[in-house]
Amino acid sequence: MRKIIILGCGRIGLRIAELLAGTGDYAVTVADRTESQPDGGIVGPVARRQVDVRDPSALRQALAGQEMVVSACPYFLNIGIAEAARDCGTHYFDLTEDVETARAVAKIAAGADTAFAPQCGLAPGFVGIVGHHMALGFDRTRAIQMRVGALPVYPVNALKYSLTWSTDGLINEYCNPCDAIFDGRRVQMLPLEGLERFSLDGVDYEAFNTSGGLGSLCETLAGKVEELSYKTIRYPGHRDIIRLLLHDLGLQHDRETLQRIFERTIPRTEQDVVILMVNAIGEKHGRLCQETYSIKVYGDGRASAIQATTAGGLCAMVDLFVAGRLPLRGLIRQEDAALPDFLATRFGSLFRPPRQRIAA
Repeated sequence: MRKIIILGCGRIGLRIAELLAGTGDYAVTVADRTESQPDGGIVGPVARRQVDVRDPSALRQALAGQEMVVSACPYFLNIGIAEAARDCGTHYFDLTEDVETARAVAKIAAGADTAFAPQCGLAPGFVGIVGHHMALGFDRTRAIQMRVGALPVYPVNALKYSLTWSTDGLINEYCNPCDAIFDGRRVQMLPLEGLERFSLDGVDYEAFNTSGGLGSLCETLAGKVEELSYKTIRYPGHRDIIRLLLHDLGLQHDRETLQRIFERTIPRTEQDVVILMVNAIGEKHGRLCQETYSIKVYGDGRASAIQATTAGGLCAMVDLFVAGRLPLRGLIRQEDAALPDFLATRFGSLFRPPRQRIAA
């Protein structure tokens, strides 16, 4: 069995532990800084440790003897965890959406004898695997448009939104600059701009620029696509209220207050839906073509849709790494995973589009 430790016992961390332990192929340890750790109905044997990852000595003791470590902690703890993983010879995986943290992990990975795979969730994560696969399917690629959202099935407030993810990460997405490729050049776009509206299955949505969703795809596809963009999907009207909070009330400069407001007033829900849609436009045999990859995933009562897709995406990457389908040392980008390989993993069925076949 492969030894793996998961740092952080939040909803996502416990879901990852459940999925990996349930396979019987991994000896799973979960660790958190609090002594009381809910089991979350985990299937399979799981060891437990109390570890404060902010304590470098305690962190390295926890990683000693572990083949792999998964950080399901807030993004601002990941640099210290990645440094400890390199010191301990432990392969590293995380879920961060924070651009600067991912860049710092990439520097730590340079020249390392072990592998570092940041941004292994949904977006960044799986959506980058899809975008990369579709970009390479044309003789000339004009545009890759990536759109992802996690939404309540039954919206009840003016924002038409429920907290389904890290509040710190959500605020980062709304406030930080957004990477993109425009007219063949790498650029940075303003968050909350680029508003567009569309309908899917009879439901109206909006989408707008947010930070972090592209992962490393701008670097990988530089010079290979004319346009590359990522936008977050919400119900109509959400963007305008967020702009009021951030710009008119100035809360982009007081993120702690904004976080308190969100966590006090926006409910959490397990009844959510994840929408992922990637539109690719390019030329094949002299003709302009469009292809779309689209999925909807609903919470199943055991896990919310965002928990299932985020944890499932990471577990698929762990399986691919163990199977030798990813680089074994240094930085692993999400697009290093081939889409057919990802979908063929035991966790990949969740991400397969209905009635569509993905060519190898």
